[in-house]
Amino acid sequence: MSVEKNAQTRWRGDRLTSYRRVMSKLATVMSTLAGIILILTLLSILYMLLSKGIAALSLTVFTKPMGPPGSHSGLGNAILGSIIQTGLALLIAAPLGLLCGVYLSEYGSKTNRFATIVRFVSDVLMSVPSILVGLFIYQLLVAPFRHFSAFSGAVALAVLAVPVIIRTTEDMLRLVPTAMREAGAALGAAKWRVTFSLCLRSARQGVLTGVLLALARMGGETAPLLFTSLGNQSWSWDLSKPMASLPIAIYQYAGASYDDWVQLAWAGALIVTVGVLMINIVVRLSSRR
Repeated sequence: MSVEKNAQTRWRGDRLTSYRRVMSKLATVMSTLAGIILILTLLSILYMLLSKGIAALSLTVFTKPMGPPGSHSGLGNAILGSIIQTGLALLIAAPLGLLCGVYLSEYGSKTNRFATIVRFVSDVLMSVPSILVGLFIYQLLVAPFRHFSAFSGAVALAVLAVPVIIRTTEDMLRLVPTAMREAGAALGAAKWRVTFSLCLRSARQGVLTGVLLALARMGGETAPLLFTSLGNQSWSWDLSKPMASLPIAIYQYAGASYDDWVQLAWAGALIVTVGVLMINIVVRLSSRR
């Protein structure tokens, strides 16, 4: 009887091993296929932007402001407006997101009710449509003062970026080994020193990834800016007045019936994509040093 039981056990073990090998190979094939589809999708988008956007690029696109059709206008004021508003939004969102993520990871335990509320609100904000954020900032900063402004646009973009930075910062800090924190404490370092000198430095790649994801989202948002900064056809550096931006320019020009406006829309889309890509490359290379 024992021999029959051992044979049956071996048969079941071999069958289970074969099943696991088949499932492992299937998972590998599916993962590889998903990666190939993702890469092909990205390459097709880049090919479309390059094929239609490069032909519209010229010095005029960067030096002249937006104008009526047939006036050989450019996107200079929209490029400047996007840099100003996105940069200001990043200055607002990055410190808030990083500090909040550090608090939730290092000080906000699961039994802390306030941390639980903050984490829940952050997750809700991450899933809120951007147009609702634009409406909220419109009621908060635009309607009471009865005029659109670049500052309100930057605040709207910052609201969209903060939850992304919070979530990635918290998740990356939780991946830091507990032994590293204990080693810092054993050397006599205060908890804040361990957090900022050891944990954040160890998780800087992931934290930077979150900041870059937030930057990429801000760079392509249109709906919040329609309710806040609105847009401008001329050069503007005043944060208290309406300001142009590339997403709004693309939105206005892409569906136009004028060929020169459509070409400018493709040029603007290419500039946004290449700009975000270059920022990612520069930050990655500098962080490795």
